[in-house]
Order: sequence, then structure tokens, then C-alpha cells
Amino acid sequence: MSYVRPEEVLSPKSRVGGILEVIHDPGEGGMSVARILWDGEPVVATRWNGNSKQPLGNPMSRRRATWFVVDGYAAAQVEEAARTAAEKSPNSLLSRYREMASDAEQEAEAHEWIEGLIGDASSEG
Repeated sequence: MSYVRPEEVLSPKSRVGGILEVIHDPGEGGMSVARILWDGEPVVATRWNGNSKQPLGNPMSRRRATWFVVDGYAAAQVEEAARTAAEKSPNSLLSRYREMASDAEQEAEAHEWIEGLIGDASSEG
């Protein structure tokens, strides 16, 4: 991958307490939106993902990828727009679940694995 994934952006360390949720990551060159802990408070933050020429994206500081915290008056709208975009994205979790569910061979393997777990648990009992 030619950019820093949003879940890996933890700078500045003195302010970012962690990534609560990556709402939308459209991939290389797109704008990611996440809920992060900033000074101990949950906020909505954005950043432009990088690319092969500029893998750190924007914003960045001291050669580290950073976040832009969205001001409170716009945070709900940015979050809503990101969730809408994520639902439509081929990279979304929902799209990936649909893709997995449509793979009959993989679904059969998963079912067999689950049945094996149930069998293991019932024989212990």
C-alpha cells in the first residue's frame, strides 16, 4: 500500500489518544474520516491519504502523518457524509461482507469450521 492507513495515524502523540473508528478510508489519494480521541475527547477528524509520491498524505508534521480535527459545528455533517460515502464504497466493510457471502466455497468452509468448533465445545462438556 502506498499511503499511511488512517488507523496508523497517531500523531501528535501528545494529543491523539487513539483511533476510535475509521469511518471511511477510500484508499490512496482519497480523504479519510475517523473518530479519534483528541486531548481525551472524541472528535471527528479528516486527512488526505497519501500516494506513491507522497505516502504521508496531508496534513503532516515533522515527517509524520497527522489529523485535521473538524470543528464541532461541522463534525456531524462530515461524519454523516463519510458514512454515506463508506456505504457506497467498494472498499467498505459492508461491501466486503457481501462479497464474502456471495463466495459459496468460502461460505461452506466457514460453516464447516464453525461446526467443528461446536463439536469441539460439546465434547469438552
